[in-house]
Parts: sequence; C-alpha cells; structure tokens
Amino acid sequence: MGDTDHAKTGIVITGLVKNFGEFRAVDDLSFRAEGGRVFGLLGPNGAGKSTAIGCISGLTKPTSGMITVNDHDIVREPRAAKRRLGVVPQELAIYPDLPARDNLRYWGAAFGLRGEELGQRVDDVLETIGLVDRAGDLPRTFSGGMQRRLNFGCGIVHEPTVILLDEPTVGVDPQSRERLYELVTEQRDQGACILYTTHYMEEAERLCDEIAIMDHGRMIAHGSLAELRQTAGEHDHLTLTGHFPVEEVRPVIDAISEPHRLLEVLLAEPNQLVIAAHEASTRLPAIFRALEGAGARVSETTLRRPNLETLFIKLTGKELRA
Repeated sequence: MGDTDHAKTGIVITGLVKNFGEFRAVDDLSFRAEGGRVFGLLGPNGAGKSTAIGCISGLTKPTSGMITVNDHDIVREPRAAKRRLGVVPQELAIYPDLPARDNLRYWGAAFGLRGEELGQRVDDVLETIGLVDRAGDLPRTFSGGMQRRLNFGCGIVHEPTVILLDEPTVGVDPQSRERLYELVTEQRDQGACILYTTHYMEEAERLCDEIAIMDHGRMIAHGSLAELRQTAGEHDHLTLTGHFPVEEVRPVIDAISEPHRLLEVLLAEPNQLVIAAHEASTRLPAIFRALEGAGARVSETTLRRPNLETLFIKLTGKELRA
C-alpha cells in the first residue's frame, strides 16, 4: 500500500441513525477508525453491530448521519468508497464448487483486477492464507478453518485499505483461529484500517487497539483496552452457576452489601449469578450463607479480576456470547 492509500485509509461515522419502521437499530453512533489499527465493535445480539456494518459496507442505507470510507461518502460516492473496501462476512462468501484459485480470481476481477496483475495477486493471496497446495481443490472439500481462510482471502484479494471483519473465526479449530489472528495482524501492520466484530472477548483483548461497546443501538463505552479496564473498576467478579430464585436473591445480596455497597448484582438469571464484590474472596462465606437462605443452590464458582468481559457484563447486563 502506498502513502496515498495509507493517508486515505479509515472510517469516520458521524451521528449514524438507522430505523426499520418504528424500530431504531442504530441510534446516533459516531466513531473514527484509523489505518494501521484494529477497531473492535462489540455488543450482545441485537445491539446494532450488524446494522452498522451493513451501513458502512453500503448494503444498508442510513436513515441519517454520515459515513466516510477512504475519505469518500458511502451514500454519495459509493463506487469510490467501496473501491478499496474489503468485507469478510460471517456467512461464507465463497463458491463451494469453484476451485479456491478461481474463487479468488472471481473476487479480484469484481474489483477491477485483470490479466497479469490479477494472476499475481491471486498467487500472493494463496501464499498468504496458506492454501497454495489446495489452489485447484473445491472449497466444499475443505475443513471449516480452510474455508474461513479462503473467505478472508476473497476479502483482501484487491488489497483493500479498509477491511470489515464480521465474526471471522466462528466455528474454526484453534490452529486455524491462530492463523486468522496472524492474517489480521499482517493486514494491520501493512496499514489497513480493520473494523472487527466478535463474540469472543479474548479475541478483542488480543487484537484490538481500540474498542467500542454497543447496546440497544447506542455506543455505551469507547476507548483503548487499558482505558476500558480502568472503567471496569477494582471490584472482583464472582460468577456462580446453579439454581437461583432471582426475585429472592437480589434482596439478600443487597442486604449484606450495606452500608458500604461492597457487593452488586450485575447479572441474575435462573441458572447464573454474577456479583461484583470488593475483595470477593473474603466475602464468599457471607454470600453463600445468604444465597442458601434464599433457596439458591451453587454448583460452580468462578472468581475473576476486572477485565473487558466483566466491564461488558457491568454495562449491558449480558454476557457477550449470550
């Protein structure tokens, strides 16, 4: 990628709103994602992430607001905006009965590559995604991880400067997941702006330079991983699995939390309870006694220091993978 491309790399969203009838899927979303960085967009199911991705890619027209991709308005200048935009969707965008090499040739040609340039670029991508020895094989014979790598290759064959990665590692084995992580890092290091959505919190913590958390269509937190961890506070998070009569559990936890509010119920479901607690390990006996008195049964206990996942639960009241 040349200096000119690098200078234009990025996504700028200002006041994005998308309504479907009376339902507002995205509500006043604004952020800037820059070249050479991975911007993570996280949120529970229904948070508005997929709608936002659809608007950025030009597949969904915003109700209001502005999106620029590579310094071009996606609505007013769609061809220019999409020319160096790569999309790696959650649903595989490959043809299972077309050889891997021809899949890459198809997508390269769709973005204007021709002749020797197209052939060289296809060879380069096959090398990058580790499928040189399977170039003539049909993707329907590939493992899930190999299909995901080919899906990734189809999204980068035209050397995009902005890449949208929507759940790129869903359903892959650990080895393929590691290779996909390497591919993301390589594209970032080459100067691409990467917008990354995932349901795996460890991926966000490992890959993302900047993270935005959405819920109910709005951005509810935004910053670097260090900044978000600081937002999570100093309370430990105690996750209990078992049986919990929710209506009885909250009052007894609130009662032992007084007067200093050292405990807070973040998530209460019939089979799971998440509690934020100052020095949680010292409070376990009191918590267990209170829960037993409320008719709860605890089968498993997990204690975690504050991290991105605990912040997510604190902000949304949900687990990311819910």
